[in-house]
Amino acid sequence: MSHTPSPSTHRPYGVVRVCQEWGLSRSSFYVQPGRRGSPPHEPAKRGPKTLYTDTVLTEHIRQVLATSPFLGEGHRKVWARLRARGIRTSKPRVLRLMRQADLLAPSRVPRVVGPRVHDGTITTECPNQMWGTDATSTVTLHDGAVTVFIGVDHCTLEGIGIHAAKRATRFEALEPIRQGVRQQFGAVSAGIAAGLQVRHDHGSQYMSDEFQAELRFLGITSSPAFVRAPEGNGVAERFIRTLKEQLLWMRTFQTVEELRLALQDWLRLYNEQWLVERHGFRSPAQVRRDLLPRPEAA
Repeated sequence: MSHTPSPSTHRPYGVVRVCQEWGLSRSSFYVQPGRRGSPPHEPAKRGPKTLYTDTVLTEHIRQVLATSPFLGEGHRKVWARLRARGIRTSKPRVLRLMRQADLLAPSRVPRVVGPRVHDGTITTECPNQMWGTDATSTVTLHDGAVTVFIGVDHCTLEGIGIHAAKRATRFEALEPIRQGVRQQFGAVSAGIAAGLQVRHDHGSQYMSDEFQAELRFLGITSSPAFVRAPEGNGVAERFIRTLKEQLLWMRTFQTVEELRLALQDWLRLYNEQWLVERHGFRSPAQVRRDLLPRPEAA
């Protein structure tokens, strides 16, 4: 190449100059003649060569499973037992071979209940059509762990009830619903909240007979969210996030009673002054007043 003249200038150019113009390293240039003379080789697996082929290693895996005193061991424990026998390999390879040989322990296939994709229709156009309820936990200095139950309207995002209890029982979970019924419907009596739905998850408190019976007594329809789809209870989940960010993570409480009083004060502040972008930056209480105007006095 260094002795071949250019067809345009009839002058020879060296390898260094040509490689600089082409942006090619000289080592790549010099290796090309050797590649032309040698036949192409098949690409091999990178890394150190193993002592065991896939067939041999699969047989060792079968022996480990057959001699193990336990049933249903997964690929990680099989890998560990192989190492104890002096057989060195990787966990991904053991997993691949066990999957190919159908040696993995059987697992329960998740049962899909209802649609898995949230369709975005959990909010309502008017108040008192659907309430959401859920629970979270916090810690007090004297009483220890405490559960906080909440209730929120899916239209106005207004907190309709809030309660804290040392024991997270089904009866304590009903307290925010009772607070909301007394405030919005005037009393707690049979069928007074007919037409209202309550969205909840599948927690033991909400699926209990007592909780469901109380909803039926009040005329409320139970509306459990889909299994493994927390978006279905997203209004209550978002309300709890606000509660944590604005109160529970910002203050320390001594007792459950102190926490209860603080929750009630915070709920009044939230309903009157929290701005909701979806409602044109109006507060939840203002949205309710605009949608449900009070009748004028006679």
